[in-house]
Amino acid sequence: MRITRINSFGYIELTVQSAVERMGNPGMTQRSSSKRTNGAHAVLSKVPAVTLTFWIIKILATTLGETGGDTVSMTMNLGYLVGTAIFATALVVFVVLQIRAKAFHPFLYWATIIASTTAGTTLADFADRSLGIGYAGGSSVLLACVLGMLGLWYRSQGTVSVDTVNTPKVEAFYWATITFSQTLGTALGDWVAAAPNEDPPGMGLGYEIGALVFGGALAIVAALYFSTRISRVLLFWAAFILTRPLGATLGDLLDKPLSHGGLALSRPLATAALAVVIVACILIFPQRPGGHPAAASNTA
Repeated sequence: MRITRINSFGYIELTVQSAVERMGNPGMTQRSSSKRTNGAHAVLSKVPAVTLTFWIIKILATTLGETGGDTVSMTMNLGYLVGTAIFATALVVFVVLQIRAKAFHPFLYWATIIASTTAGTTLADFADRSLGIGYAGGSSVLLACVLGMLGLWYRSQGTVSVDTVNTPKVEAFYWATITFSQTLGTALGDWVAAAPNEDPPGMGLGYEIGALVFGGALAIVAALYFSTRISRVLLFWAAFILTRPLGATLGDLLDKPLSHGGLALSRPLATAALAVVIVACILIFPQRPGGHPAAASNTA
C-alpha cells in the first residue's frame, strides 16, 4: 500500500509497505509506526537541519555578533555593561518567543542566535577587560559553564542531541548552552589573537592566524565526522563551539584598527553587510526543521 502525505512544511512523505510483508512479518507494522513517529519527532524539532548552509549562516552570525557587539560598546561608546544589558534583554525576548513558537521559524531562530552571540561578545569583553579576569581566566570559567550546562542537560534528558529540542525544558538547556558557548568563543578568540603587551594580554597570533587556527580545527572536526565513528553529538558541539572564536577573529579582523592588525572597516557597515548576507542565505537556501546528524543513532 502506498501512502502519500504532504506535511505542514511542504515536503512530500512517502511510505511504501507491502501487505504481504506485513502478513509475513507482524512486527513490521510496529516498526513502521515507530519510524513514522521518529519522522514526526524530527518535523516537530524547532532547530534547523544541520547542513552546510547551517554552518555557513552560523559563522556569519558569529562574525556579526562580534562586529555588532563592538558597534554598541565601542563605536557608540555605551560600554560593555550597557551593551550586555541591551543584548541580554533582546536575547531573553527572542528565547521566550522561540520557546513559545509551535514550529521552527528560520528568521526567529537566527535572530535568537545573533542575540546570543552579540550578548556573548559584550559579556565576555566586560568580564575579561572591565572586571580584569583576563582572557585565560574568562575562557576557563566559561568552558566550565559550557561543560556544566551540557552535564546538567545530559543528566536531565539522557542526551544532549539537538534532535530533542522540541520541549520548553530542553529548549532552555539548549539556549543556555549556546549563550555560554558564544561567550566562551569571544574570550577564546580574543585570547588567541591579542598581543602579549595588550591589556589583557593574549597569545599574540593575530587575527589572520587566529582565524586559520580555528578554521583548521573545524576542518579537523569535519574530517573526524566523515572518517571516524566518534559520537556525532560530540562532534556537533565541538564544531558549534569552534565557530564562535572563528567568528570573533574574523569580526576583529574586519573592524580593528590597522595598528592592531585589523582592516579598520566601519563596524556598523560591516554589521549591516553581514546581516544582509545572512538574510539572503535564509531566503535563497530554504531552511527546514531537522535533527542532529546523529538522529538515527543512540550516541550522546
